[in-house]
Amino acid sequence: MPLMLAQVGEENIIRKVGGKPEVKAHLENLGFVAGGVVTIINTMGGNVIVNVKESRIAISKEMAQKIMV
Repeated sequence: MPLMLAQVGEENIIRKVGGKPEVKAHLENLGFVAGGVVTIINTMGGNVIVNVKESRIAISKEMAQKIMV
């Protein structure tokens, strides 16, 4: 399922990162890699704040749709 559908506070394992090669590379640089753990901290105005690799990162709803957990 896409990361957008995950519950707040729930730890999820990243299964796949999709999208165009440049988008995929950008997300991987931020720490969204297959096998990694991601937790949704909060959702605000369509954007998502997540905890990945000991960092909090805000990503857009569109980018969160490309991350499968």
